[in-house]
Amino acid sequence: MLLRAALISSALALAVAGPAVTAAPAVAVNGEQNAALAAFFEAYDQKQLALSPEMKTFRSIRDADFGKWTDDSDAANLVRYKLGQDSLAEMKRRFDPAKLSGQSKLSYRLFEYQMARQAAAWPLRHYRYAFDQMNGVQSGIPAFLINIHQIGSKADAEAYISRLNGIGAVLDQAIANATDSEKIGVIPPRWTFPYVLADIGNITKGAPFDGGADSALFADFKGKVAKLDLPQAEKDALIAQAATALTQVVKPAYARTAAFITAQQARAPEGDGVWRFPGGDKYYAERLAFYTTSSMTPAQVHDLGLQQVARIHGEMDKIRQQVGFKGDLKAFFEYMRTRPENYFPNTAEGRAQYLAETDKAIKAMTAKLPAYFSPAATPKAPLTVKAVEPFREKSAGKAFYNRPAPDGSRPGIYYVNLYDMADMPNTEVEALAYHEGVPGHHLDGSVTSQLKDLPAFRRFGGFTAWSEGWGLYAEKLGKDMGFYTDPYRDFGRLQLELHRAIRLVVDTGLHDKKWSREQAIQYVLDNSADAPGGVVKAIERYAVLPGQATAYMVGRLKISELRDKAQKELGAKFNMADFHDAVLLSGAVPMDVLEENVNAYIAAKKAK
Repeated sequence: MLLRAALISSALALAVAGPAVTAAPAVAVNGEQNAALAAFFEAYDQKQLALSPEMKTFRSIRDADFGKWTDDSDAANLVRYKLGQDSLAEMKRRFDPAKLSGQSKLSYRLFEYQMARQAAAWPLRHYRYAFDQMNGVQSGIPAFLINIHQIGSKADAEAYISRLNGIGAVLDQAIANATDSEKIGVIPPRWTFPYVLADIGNITKGAPFDGGADSALFADFKGKVAKLDLPQAEKDALIAQAATALTQVVKPAYARTAAFITAQQARAPEGDGVWRFPGGDKYYAERLAFYTTSSMTPAQVHDLGLQQVARIHGEMDKIRQQVGFKGDLKAFFEYMRTRPENYFPNTAEGRAQYLAETDKAIKAMTAKLPAYFSPAATPKAPLTVKAVEPFREKSAGKAFYNRPAPDGSRPGIYYVNLYDMADMPNTEVEALAYHEGVPGHHLDGSVTSQLKDLPAFRRFGGFTAWSEGWGLYAEKLGKDMGFYTDPYRDFGRLQLELHRAIRLVVDTGLHDKKWSREQAIQYVLDNSADAPGGVVKAIERYAVLPGQATAYMVGRLKISELRDKAQKELGAKFNMADFHDAVLLSGAVPMDVLEENVNAYIAAKKAK
């Protein structure tokens, strides 16, 4: 989720807590303890939401905070941090895990785990970038308004205008945060600055800023207001207020931001990885642990990547032989990179073809889900596939997903970046659709949100190794379900798997082994069929999100290992839907907890 609210929550290690819940005497019986803990987490969630207006909007909560932005100042984050740790202490004081049962015991344990992550991340909070090409505030603001802030009434439209008027304070706070980071020597890589400036130019281009077509925000607001059942005069008044906010608040705020970015660009030092910062090694170790939920060292992650690259190369070579290509694997990479049939035209028609192929793949997969997933592990929310908006398509990633609103008012959204069709081979259409849509993130995200008996911090929080590991597992599951019948599409699946294995190598290369951006790009070009433009974007992503990209393969290997174990030990008793229930129906968990859950499932099946 490449939005501002996600940036804020990640800075707090998925543990933004509200004020500690009022103490109450501990009770002795399991049922009472379980009910009391559920009430504790419900109160915790309400206090947490009170500190995050944007998270309320993600969850379709409309109240007095609907027109506000979340305070991302260090002072506000310090309050959240202290309250989170106080809530942990309160939970430990009130509840005895030995007197809890089932999911309550797991919730206690996961809350402890998340608060430990929060404590580990807190001293390193100034290492995050306020402005970059992936999660920068400059593009997160319009993405949030366009995709998350819905307008179903005049009050909703007024709240949107209120948020427009608040953008100046948000951007000024981001500038202050970037300044604080710079004081300890943390500045984004120099090449990020032109992307940020391009985003700013795109956001402030068009009416009412100048004489062109409507800008992205103005077009969004006008389009949403047009659907309201209001007299035209009231609609016109709302649109006039939005235009005033855009010209008098938004444009000057982005101008201040552009001036800051331009000035900081001149001060940005050489280098791409976080090793160049004082204490950067500690920051990278914390990020690896955070994302992989493991204690793997950078050297271990790097070596795992090399092993997986070699394995996938072997599988790719079999496809090279299958299609009758006479050169070696490296020559086959170049052939696949340049084969005209692998790309739709870089035109509106070509983009429409890509979206149509994606829709076709998702519909075919959806029809087969009942044979592999139980009703409880099947998404109820609809899925929408959208091209990334023009204002951020140059800087945004290849593909990503936003969860649906829990009340069903907003669908899950799979975004595909069609800025340059030369970076989006059609051989990868199926695998990307399975990863971001079904049975990947739309399934895991929707199902987790549907687990209404779990506390909100489990339904709406997460662990990257679990969720992204599942997404990569979903790509391979498509093969098990009989898809990828075209060998070139199967190569596309392997190419995306290779892409995730290579991440282990280049992420550690950039941040631990002091590789340059150019070294990392060359490694990918030498060892894969990735399109050159896509390679550059990928490496730039890893540079500004240290550690995050390593979670995919680490999680996928663990899920596949556990499935292999279950199939071997259960034999004829193994059922794919039951296994998927064991993975999905406790929500996102660290890898060691996932292993315990699957082992419990195996033991229970054996006992029957």
